[in-house]
Amino acid sequence: MNLDLTALADEHLAAARTAPHGRSAHLVLHDGVLRQTVIALRAGTALDEHNAPPAASLQVLTGRVRLTTHGWADELAAGALRMIPKERHGLTAVDDSVVLLTAVND
Repeated sequence: MNLDLTALADEHLAAARTAPHGRSAHLVLHDGVLRQTVIALRAGTALDEHNAPPAASLQVLTGRVRLTTHGWADELAAGALRMIPKERHGLTAVDDSVVLLTAVND
């Protein structure tokens, strides 16, 4: 499978900008326990706090996002790659943003 990640990010950011909830997502890879999802968020849009998968990382493709857990926050800009905390966490777009979530579920 050959995928143009830049074009996909642009497509979903355009969709997020007009979506009622300010976001658009697309599962780009699903192979057994491995999943990769492109998530586009309009500035100010959040993914509410949710449980973490057993292993996951977040790569910021465009924009800036804030990854939060109880009592902690980390702002990440385009190009950043970070492991997702094991505890409940949330994600807020500081700017219009697109991220690539890689998760391994058991």
